[in-house]
Amino acid sequence: MRDKVRWGIAGTGTIANSLASDFRFATHASLVAVSSRSAQRAESFAGRFGGIRGYQGIEALAASPDIDAIYVASPNAEHLQQATLALATGKAVLVEKPLTTSSADARTLANAAAAGSTFAMEALWTCFLPAISRVRELLTAGTLGAIRHVRADLAYEKPFDAGSRFFDPALGGGSMLDLGIYPIALCLNLFGHPGSVDGTWKRAPTGVDSSAKIKLAYDGFDAELGCGFDRNGHNRFVIEGERGTLVIDTPFLKASRLFVSTGGAARKLLAFNGKTAYRLARHIPLPGLTRHDHHFPGSGLQFEIEAASAAILEGRSEHPLMPLSASIKALEIIETVRSRTPEAG
Repeated sequence: MRDKVRWGIAGTGTIANSLASDFRFATHASLVAVSSRSAQRAESFAGRFGGIRGYQGIEALAASPDIDAIYVASPNAEHLQQATLALATGKAVLVEKPLTTSSADARTLANAAAAGSTFAMEALWTCFLPAISRVRELLTAGTLGAIRHVRADLAYEKPFDAGSRFFDPALGGGSMLDLGIYPIALCLNLFGHPGSVDGTWKRAPTGVDSSAKIKLAYDGFDAELGCGFDRNGHNRFVIEGERGTLVIDTPFLKASRLFVSTGGAARKLLAFNGKTAYRLARHIPLPGLTRHDHHFPGSGLQFEIEAASAAILEGRSEHPLMPLSASIKALEIIETVRSRTPEAG
């Protein structure tokens, strides 16, 4: 019985490069191959990382008998086709976020995985970071008391370019699919499915959302989430409870530091999103404030690789921290917000 999953990567872009670099930190995974539409790009990629093979097209990658799983790192609009092709050959799949560009496509992918009893997971790497594991522990321990409010923002300014992956609907563009998926997925991971969803969005000239505000209603509290290409946000995730406040420091999608405050002055400090307040919180001891540092080598993708690999070796069809039902729900939330009439942009 093997103790490592043999992986191939479909795609040679930025995520694929970061992923390939992080395999060296994973215990139960090895990278053996990569594919690209261009044989030259595949060979160049393979040469940079050494000891892996390059294939032209995912079809050749999926047909290889010594590959157990494929990481689909292609553009959003190609996720469904490439993932279902890989599943049809019996390969486990880890699909770069978003799982697909619609909930209907996500259900199609989930059905394909179920039909073959084959492992499939969305690569929402944030949920597997050590800092987020610590957040789950603190919530389970009741450190914050009953949750009263959640707020998060993830925004990076992008100049409008109709042909870019951020704004082109044919490429699966839009701020919610690119950025909003992170706070939505983290809420689902920490708090489960909301009772109701509301929100607003602004329309880019190409029709995709350039920014959005999303409201998830839970029993006893609301989660107010924001995302956008129209600004640079504070990019923190804040959980306010009756006894304390927890802040996942910026950028929360690559969480490596938490602040937990159960004291008056420190708790008031965390209520501000300004750089000065957090500079003080990072460096000055404050009564009632606890810092949790969870720094890691590499890009941080090794944790999702390791989690998926362990689940595959255990014979699972899903990972309990990232079931396909949660990925489908995240897309349904985005679609609910998008169904509202857009605000003037």
